[in-house]
Amino acid sequence: MTLEATVAVPFRQEGRERLGDGEFVVALSLDRDWFSPDQAKRVIDVALGRGLLTREDGELRADFDPESVDVPEEFVPDASILREQSAFEKVLDRLTDAGVEKQAAVAGINELQRELGLTIEAAAVVYARREGVDVGEAAVAARQSVVDE
Repeated sequence: MTLEATVAVPFRQEGRERLGDGEFVVALSLDRDWFSPDQAKRVIDVALGRGLLTREDGELRADFDPESVDVPEEFVPDASILREQSAFEKVLDRLTDAGVEKQAAVAGINELQRELGLTIEAAAVVYARREGVDVGEAAVAARQSVVDE
């Protein structure tokens, strides 16, 4: 709920369905003083990874109705939303849970990234699938990172 409310605020504030990254960052950092600009960019990354935001034609679009989210007047987001694991971290966790040594996994992922010219997230998914490890939701986030590049 906290991440969804945080993401809803800039869209509600601007009264628009699409925002540029800069507008989103300004809304969270300068207008609301909730985050630093770098932290606000991290909010974008986390929200993209969780499927709350989509990038279309270089702009951010909420994949939910921001007006339907209850945002109390005194709402201030919790900093824990910034600690959300990236798609890469989720895949790496799944790999180590499946018994793959972390150092070997990172080395293999890095090699795939160089060989195939992929994002780190996409390379991690390819590596995991080659190892027979199901990575589910992380694969969706990694796909989005490739589409956004």
